[in-house]
Amino acid sequence: MLTLLDLLSAVALLIWGTHIVRTGILRVYGSQLRRVLSQNMSRRPLAFVAGILVTALVQSSNATAMLVTSFVGQGLMALTPALAIMLGADVGTALMARVLTLDLSWLSPLLIFLGVIFFLSRKQTRAGQLGRVGIGLGLIILALQLIVTAASPITQAAGVKVLFASLTGDLMLDALVGAMFALISYSSLAAVLLTATLAGAEIISLPVAIGLVIGANIGSGLLAFLSTSMQNVAGRQVALGSLLYKLIGLLLIIPVLDPLVKWMDTLNFSAQSLVISFHLTYNTLRCLLMLPSVSPMARVCAWLLPERPDTNGVAKPRHLDATALATPSLALANAVRETLRLGDLVESMLDAMQGVLRGTQTAVTLEMRRLNDDAEALYNAIKLYLAQMPREDLGEQDSRRWAEIIELAINLKLASDLIERMLRKVQQQKTSQRRSFSDVGLEELTGLHSQLLLNLRLGLSVFVSADPESARQLLREKRRFRAQERRLAHAHVSRLQRKVVQSIETSSLHLEMIGDMKRLNSLFCSSAYAVLETAETGALSSELLPDQPM
Repeated sequence: MLTLLDLLSAVALLIWGTHIVRTGILRVYGSQLRRVLSQNMSRRPLAFVAGILVTALVQSSNATAMLVTSFVGQGLMALTPALAIMLGADVGTALMARVLTLDLSWLSPLLIFLGVIFFLSRKQTRAGQLGRVGIGLGLIILALQLIVTAASPITQAAGVKVLFASLTGDLMLDALVGAMFALISYSSLAAVLLTATLAGAEIISLPVAIGLVIGANIGSGLLAFLSTSMQNVAGRQVALGSLLYKLIGLLLIIPVLDPLVKWMDTLNFSAQSLVISFHLTYNTLRCLLMLPSVSPMARVCAWLLPERPDTNGVAKPRHLDATALATPSLALANAVRETLRLGDLVESMLDAMQGVLRGTQTAVTLEMRRLNDDAEALYNAIKLYLAQMPREDLGEQDSRRWAEIIELAINLKLASDLIERMLRKVQQQKTSQRRSFSDVGLEELTGLHSQLLLNLRLGLSVFVSADPESARQLLREKRRFRAQERRLAHAHVSRLQRKVVQSIETSSLHLEMIGDMKRLNSLFCSSAYAVLETAETGALSSELLPDQPM
């Protein structure tokens, strides 16, 4: 029992090591990997090589699949080059299996020792995350050694011999078992390495090991397809194409597998080397043969998983990809794009308010309710998406950006609620009380509204660009708006003194509208403070503070 527990713990250590390496690489080089994958990949050989290199770095074809499906789902990449990248990813994971089976026992303690020092001393820096990668590599090498050690006494157990004796070399049964193990271990690399180790310890025969390796490839395809179940159709099409390619590979290898295994058995190499070499050769030949067919495969996937129009009236997030949460920079970029969508909704509501003030639009209550519901849905999605990011793992810059995004999202949601209330009050006055603003008062409100709309657009630009000069301009516009608001309030009181009837009837609403626009302007201009407080020039200049006297 203890021996079996040792073997299971070694397998768990192997899985954990691959996870640490993958997450560490994505956190350090995630943005660079995204840039490599998202750049012009129209040439199939270039996309194929990119898939090999990225997978070799993250040590997981499933991690590459999550990145690629994310890009396709967001419209940043076409389906055809994405399938070429996935073929390259299969070759990349086979190459890493070859590297990790070399005699690297001396490297394991060195990597773990140096990795722990760097990770604990510089946890939030790039060097600290590279130390994390070193720990993962050391754990992988150590786990492989522990698997060999733990597997040796197991071979003598009668029950284990009976268990593995049930795997008699039937390709379909062995492939099914290999696929299940890849799903359970969440890594085809871990499944292949363990299979090679078991074959080297003579726990399983070479034909069984070959079947398990083929099944592990299929299991990685199933894993990628299941991982994209919550994505849109475009992202799932990539995972479906990768799975279909693996199933086609199984069909192609069936007629030649028996003579191939017999020939391999005559070679003067260890069973472990034969399994790893087969894995590399099989994936390389399969992917090179199928690389010219990525365009037809893209059409097949589009036919099997067609795009369906969204019939739900409530807006849904387009950019909040859950698979990107392991890469903070990518997740934050997604949240920024979704926050800008929220800003566009607020701008649409402001445009509608202009029409209501001038009387060109009357029946906008339902439209405003729909826009506000959309804003509510996007705000909740952004908030929950950011909440899933562990802030303790974020660097200082990413943590600051996280706070800026959530602050702007909150301000935009408050603005949408305020705009809807303002429109309801204006419509109630025009319909039930049959009152309207004076011509002068109307021009004042529409002019203030136009300035408010410009400040919203400038505020969103400052949020995206983080340009200090634009931020200073935004604060100057805030001061100008504040001065204009005060001047208009005084002008309205002067009309009351002259006893202008329309001004008297709409006085309360007029002043409320000016006050509400003042609050909206403060919400729109808040992004300037975060930019100027973090700029290299230091804190805010006193001459830019908006609340000082004119």
